[in-house]
Amino acid sequence: MANKDFNQIYNEYKEQGQGQAGLEANSNSQAGKEQIVAVKKNDDGDLIAFKTESGKELDYISALSEAKAGKLAHVDVFHKYGRDILRSEPDGIKENNLDNLPHF
Repeated sequence: MANKDFNQIYNEYKEQGQGQAGLEANSNSQAGKEQIVAVKKNDDGDLIAFKTESGKELDYISALSEAKAGKLAHVDVFHKYGRDILRSEPDGIKENNLDNLPHF
């Protein structure tokens, strides 16, 4: 075991997780929840507003409230720096990360 290929082991682990992440992302636990499909950023690159698949535009505070109420799919709210922060679920799918969504 002295010649472990750490990169290969990690890459295999990551590949296995990506298939599972896709299944979980499309599971029934997301049913009835709106998905964020676009974002608005300020000049510093901070997320300031969100657009859902139904066309609803949410400011940051409204999006936090909806996420806390369980109305938004694929996002989490966590507390850091003395405030609540909205972030993408760490599901291993880069395409649905808030920072990677199109701008509106």
